[in-house]
Amino acid sequence: MPEPVKKPVSAFTKRPKAQEAEEGSSVVFEAETEKADAKVRWQCNSKDIASGNKYLILAEGNKHSLTIQTVTKEDASVYAVIAGGSKVKFELKVISKPDAPAEAPAGKPEEPSMKPEQASDPREGAPPAAQDPPPAEADAPDTRQDLTGLFTEKPQSGEVTVGENFTFVAKVNAESLLKKPTIRWFKGKWMDLATKCGKHLQLKETYDRSSKVYTFEMQIIAAKANFAGGYRCEVSSKDKFDSCNFELTVHEARAPGGLDIRTAFRRTSEAGKKRSGPGASSTDGNDDSGELDFSALLKKREAVQVHSEPDVDVWNILSKAPPSAYEKIAFQYGITDLRGMLKRLKKMKKEEKKSEAFLKKLDPAYQVSKGQKIKLAVEVADENVEVKWLKNGQELQKSGSKYIFESVGNMRYLTINHCSLADDAAYTCVVGEEKCTTELFVKEPPVTITKTLEDQMVMKGERVELECEVSEEGANVKWEKDGVELTRDESFKYRFKKDGCKHVLIINEATKEDCGHYKVKTNGGESVAELLVQEKELEVYQSIADLTVKAKDQAVFKCEVSDENVRGTWYKNGVEVKADPRINITHIGRIHKLTIDEVKPEDEGDYTFVPDGYAFNLSAKLNFIEVKIDFVPRQDPPKIHLDCLGRTADSTIIVVAGNKLRLDVPITGDPAPTVIWTKKEKDSSVKADGEENEGCAASWSLKDGEVISEGDGRVRVETTMGHCVFTIEGAERQDEGIYSVVVRNPAGEDTADINVKVVDVPDPPQAPKILSVGEDSCVVQWEPPQFDGGQPIIGYVLERKKLRSYRWMRLNFDPFAGTTYEAKRMIEGVPYEMRVYAVNSIGMSRHSPASQPFVPIAPTSEPIGLCVEDISDTSITLKWRAPERIGAAELKGYGIEYCKEGTDEWIPAFQGLTERTTATIRDLNTGDKLLFRVRAYNMAGPSAPATLAQPVTIREIMQRPKIWLPRNLRQTIIKKVGDTVNIMIPFQGKPRPKVSWTKDGEPLSPSIASVRNSELDTILFIRKTDRIHSGQYDLKVEIENVEDTARVTLQIVDLPGPPETLKIVDTWGFNVALEWKPPKDNGNCEISGYNIQKADKKTMEWYTVHDHYRRTHCVVSDLIMGNEYIFRVFSINLVGLSLEPCTTKDSVYIQKTGILYKPPNYKEHDFSEPPKFTHPLVNRSIIAGYSATLSCAVRGIPKPKVTWYKNKMDISNEAKYRMLSKQGVLTLEIRKPCPFDGGVYTCKAVNDCGEDVVECKLEVRPQITKEEKKEANN
Repeated sequence: MPEPVKKPVSAFTKRPKAQEAEEGSSVVFEAETEKADAKVRWQCNSKDIASGNKYLILAEGNKHSLTIQTVTKEDASVYAVIAGGSKVKFELKVISKPDAPAEAPAGKPEEPSMKPEQASDPREGAPPAAQDPPPAEADAPDTRQDLTGLFTEKPQSGEVTVGENFTFVAKVNAESLLKKPTIRWFKGKWMDLATKCGKHLQLKETYDRSSKVYTFEMQIIAAKANFAGGYRCEVSSKDKFDSCNFELTVHEARAPGGLDIRTAFRRTSEAGKKRSGPGASSTDGNDDSGELDFSALLKKREAVQVHSEPDVDVWNILSKAPPSAYEKIAFQYGITDLRGMLKRLKKMKKEEKKSEAFLKKLDPAYQVSKGQKIKLAVEVADENVEVKWLKNGQELQKSGSKYIFESVGNMRYLTINHCSLADDAAYTCVVGEEKCTTELFVKEPPVTITKTLEDQMVMKGERVELECEVSEEGANVKWEKDGVELTRDESFKYRFKKDGCKHVLIINEATKEDCGHYKVKTNGGESVAELLVQEKELEVYQSIADLTVKAKDQAVFKCEVSDENVRGTWYKNGVEVKADPRINITHIGRIHKLTIDEVKPEDEGDYTFVPDGYAFNLSAKLNFIEVKIDFVPRQDPPKIHLDCLGRTADSTIIVVAGNKLRLDVPITGDPAPTVIWTKKEKDSSVKADGEENEGCAASWSLKDGEVISEGDGRVRVETTMGHCVFTIEGAERQDEGIYSVVVRNPAGEDTADINVKVVDVPDPPQAPKILSVGEDSCVVQWEPPQFDGGQPIIGYVLERKKLRSYRWMRLNFDPFAGTTYEAKRMIEGVPYEMRVYAVNSIGMSRHSPASQPFVPIAPTSEPIGLCVEDISDTSITLKWRAPERIGAAELKGYGIEYCKEGTDEWIPAFQGLTERTTATIRDLNTGDKLLFRVRAYNMAGPSAPATLAQPVTIREIMQRPKIWLPRNLRQTIIKKVGDTVNIMIPFQGKPRPKVSWTKDGEPLSPSIASVRNSELDTILFIRKTDRIHSGQYDLKVEIENVEDTARVTLQIVDLPGPPETLKIVDTWGFNVALEWKPPKDNGNCEISGYNIQKADKKTMEWYTVHDHYRRTHCVVSDLIMGNEYIFRVFSINLVGLSLEPCTTKDSVYIQKTGILYKPPNYKEHDFSEPPKFTHPLVNRSIIAGYSATLSCAVRGIPKPKVTWYKNKMDISNEAKYRMLSKQGVLTLEIRKPCPFDGGVYTCKAVNDCGEDVVECKLEVRPQITKEEKKEANN
């Protein structure tokens, strides 16, 4: 993960400011750089600007300017200036030229023209352009973070003012992701912002299907000061992970620059009023500062003349002065509101004192990935000062390449290389007595699996090692078997081994219980493998061989296997062989024997040995030859002694490919005959020149047919006394055929044919085909092999493997008879391959070619909530919700079909799929009854359909017009003059109703209001209201002869006019009686009151006497004798005070006459009264064990003394009871009552005037147990 982005030092010392310009004028933007030779570029909408007729670009040293000539509306845009790595943005706003002033309407008094001083008044509090705070984007240079990992756009650090909104945006490309990415927003190190959503924080996400980009937004609404700090955004998808850091800076809302503090606290003088002109008097009159008039105390002291001195910062003087000098400074500069001044000064002192040692401090926090480096930077005021760096309060020393200390001009750097978890600490930079602190967070990158687990199949008792590799040495992993975590147990069944990045799970002596899915997990991914445990494979040391025996001989089938404990069963032609006196079955050690004494013709057949518990067998053929022995005299012709002569089925001998074929033919003849063997009309002869072992010697000759010679090494012919033996070592498929044996001697010859059939394992099947896939399964199909090996196919064995693995897993151990198989227990979303073996009685073929790779993915569940949203004569609109289960594959879209009632032919509503969950089907026939269904499609195909329960008739339904008038419009709408009115009223009706508006019974004129109508609502819009817009607006919605109406009342209010004929009615003592008449113009709303003010003619400072006074006459009291006063009155309505007051023509002088105060005599009233209970005690029935209270209310003067009794016994001192009294309400609390607490409770109140008593009965019921409740219910 890259280092957190830190704000670099800006290359600009003066930034251009946003400006407004009139059309046709020219505007100049100026900037200054730190370096005189800096290269500067100007841009408009991120495109470079070149000097020309429109733009003029100048550069003199470090001063740069951009002049835009003849400004038009098209020039209003966002501009930027770039120098080095700093980029400052600013905005140009273009305003239209002001139109000529319109003539005043006839009949209305002409407004007095505004003087230049008045015109400049509203801007007096505004700061000059050079002091405007720069826009937020101007402070942040264009330093976008590099795009790594999953992000295509990372959230950028930003600045916001308190109360404003800000949005962070992150974008993730999901084109290479199997599942939707998960995003998390954090503040600081651990605070998950998903739980903080509400009024000030909202999280939003959108998905663009065309570009496959997810957009995630974090919106901060009405920012507060404590929102500032470091933030982190993390995104993950399966084994992929990415994160980035960013910061938010929150600025305090600043008061307008250039505000003179004296104008905020002193009252306006008469001279100031004259300078501001007549129109300023109403504004001064609104100033309610100053609650007391100290002019009488000053006697003959001259008034302090206050002169405006803009170069004097009174605020700075006050902040540096001691509190004892505040009053003197206030009078010197004309500040009369001392209380407000102290509040303002106290708030100002709370602001953070600017550091003298640091020009730029450390950021509050930094974050770095483990193994990366981080650079901490501060800017000091004195470039020669020495700094110290502390880690958790301990000073850092130079130690190799771990810490690097740098000093470049005013910048001080601390570089930490190869960050580890030990570097996660608080770092402090100390300059003299000042210091700044930051916190470094070291984040471990997610540990990913670089080499996944592989499926394994082992024999029972073998050692199993499941091995994987991770991205970081020494990382912790977690092993699971079928979802259960594996740990080291006492039996040491499982062992966990770490070797660098390699992690191994070792299972000693695997058993059947160890079969299952094993999973290894890290914080950045996981891998799954399947383990199958098979019984130990049995090795065959000696297999049984085919036998050809004569009658009365002994046949012995013998085999030797590797496990002496394995038992087995012998079969003849598929039927189990049972031991009897002639047949003997033995098992000695590893050797198994089947002995048949005195062989008979019925003993001929296929013999098979099957080891118990193993999926293979050993087979051999027993051939029976019946030998007839006749007495042959000397010079007898040769004779072949076979039980069957000629080419009959009974003479067929079956041999397994690879086994030895031995044909032992008894022959007779004198002299010894010559034997000639031929195969399929091709013969080879072997002539015995002598007898070996018995005086016969063999010789070989070549015929027109096949050559059979001793040199072959595989075919051998032997002749002995009475026998001719033909042997083929390792029979092959081409050895199959009819073999003829011819014996000759001088006395004659004899011929016999023997049919030899060679059987073998079948050929491998063709590559299997995947018919369908499911969530964790697939259906595979294959064709039988072209050659079955001469024996019928018993079944097939299937294997599968992961696409990128080399280990094949067997799916069935017993041959599967069919050619279609459903393979299960696969992992969804992982690609697999399949292959097949064919099995006959001889053995198993070679494997087939692998199938095409496939991914087990299940179709989605059916869409839910299918319903009709709208219907017309030729169209229908359906809506539904997404399926509850979508699976690992992405949802491609939805298909919609329909069919007529009574048919089964479903017709697609349109070509292709729709991604929305609503669809409108058009061009339907009116009156048809149709059924509709919707399917969801993904990579696995269509889901089950969601079908409407009943057919829908295509015909528009008449709907009566109905206006849904919102509740807030049912009462009079009051708006101020100049406000905007936007009224939206929804309605319903089909077909589309006709909408009309009227005002006060007349059709609504477009010059009064704008109207926009749609199928579902109508909007009445007035851009700028005036008094003429007041009235009743009637809405009518009509379909044919059916209509509905609604009425909206709009009242436009304005400031009222001034009261009339204010006069002084009477004067006495320190009091003055005033009287006036209501104003002629009430501003179209009720006059809510009047504001009466007084002013001493000496100072002409106005003070409010009565505010929101409702009568038209009043008495002003507490006037100071010897002063002369004038009075004025403002009208008040819903909008505010009238613009102009009504002022008395004459003034009134308060005479200095002596007045002797005679206090009146009053007879003291006796308020005493005896106690009386105003609320009695109430009889109660409670349950034992639950605290209860008894309450009553009493009054009496003086306050009565209260005593509580139970059964006439005083309980005031008992701990079980608590007595409470609050404002005459008396409460007795009984803590956990028992049945003995029942009785009569009395409350007695006594004072000097009398007493009163109140009582009640309390019943305490025992608790009912559960057993009693059951008995009561029964």
